[in-house]
Amino acid sequence: MPASSTPPFSPADPLGIDDLLTAEDLAVRDTVRGWAADRVLPHIAGWYERGELPGVRELARELGGMGALGMSLTGYGCAGASAVQYGLACLELEAADSGIRSLVSVQGSLAMYAIRRFGSEEQKRHWLPRMAAGEVIGCFGLTEPDHGSDPAGMRTYAKRDGSDWVLTGRKMWITNGSVAGVAVVWARTDEGIRGFVVPTDAPGFAAPEITRKWSLRASVTSELVLDEVRLPGDAVLPEGAGLRGPLSCLTHARYGIVWGAMGAARSSFEAALAYARTREQFGKPIGGFQLTQAKLADMAVELHKGVLLAHHLGTRMDAGTLRPEQVSFGKLNNVREAIDICRTARTILGANGISLEYPVMRHATNLESVLTYEGTVEMHQLVLGKALTGLDAFRG
Repeated sequence: MPASSTPPFSPADPLGIDDLLTAEDLAVRDTVRGWAADRVLPHIAGWYERGELPGVRELARELGGMGALGMSLTGYGCAGASAVQYGLACLELEAADSGIRSLVSVQGSLAMYAIRRFGSEEQKRHWLPRMAAGEVIGCFGLTEPDHGSDPAGMRTYAKRDGSDWVLTGRKMWITNGSVAGVAVVWARTDEGIRGFVVPTDAPGFAAPEITRKWSLRASVTSELVLDEVRLPGDAVLPEGAGLRGPLSCLTHARYGIVWGAMGAARSSFEAALAYARTREQFGKPIGGFQLTQAKLADMAVELHKGVLLAHHLGTRMDAGTLRPEQVSFGKLNNVREAIDICRTARTILGANGISLEYPVMRHATNLESVLTYEGTVEMHQLVLGKALTGLDAFRG
């Protein structure tokens, strides 16, 4: 390439990743970024400090109006966006706050995805258009108080009673739970694990909110309590038999995390870079010191490597060739590196790094949850270990 046509170096895009994006990709990214800047960033520090997400239903309707809910699904009012576009949306939402990305991820990649892939035509027509519009919020009940990484051990049970089903059990750490209008709940039955579409106004259903959290504070997190909740026979997801149902939903949601974690990392990196350019010590900006530049360089390398990895997985998902092991690869790497970027950014900001005037500590504490939900570090290491060796370390 002639030197005259070489574009200038961009600190915001040092690898030129934007060149991989289409005009439509960029439009999606800019739309979500603009919405987050207007509706989330001016308020998020206060929401986080108070441990609340006020107006969550209004936010959901606005996100639905943008096509951000279930955006990579097709039909039934869903946007039918590409996997890359969905990933870019997740990145921009988590650059604002992990709790906002979680709201969207659970709605689209877990609850809506489960209904779209495993539900009956009647279930799809009844729920998906309203969920895509943000008129109904959904949640996804898999994790239990005593069963997280091993969902096969779940205790929630559904028994047949004539033509009905009766569900009894508890689910824990459920995003959107207490504001949801519908819950996709996984339970043991005499025929194996099945998924159920549960209206949250059903008698016996309760969703007390979990408080006293030090992470994901601007997010609705709940317990689900099912006390002999009676459902009609057609509440079961007809195609969602066995663990492959919930695990495939988790794969879809983890893909969004691969992108989202880089949003939190980018926000922290940008805060550290801006601070290093203006904060003076010993007579000059700290960005002029070699040790600070080394930190910034290492952070930039891991940040943009992570975005490249996310984009690669997105193109594979769009091509229909993405494997669950590859999603584990991305989730393991990107969340781990994002936390490290946040912690390094905190050292550049010094004492200011712990203040909510800056986003760094908020992102770091949020990512402590992202690190372990939808698969802990150890579980993704074992997924990759099995894929590499052919030996299953999960079971003796």
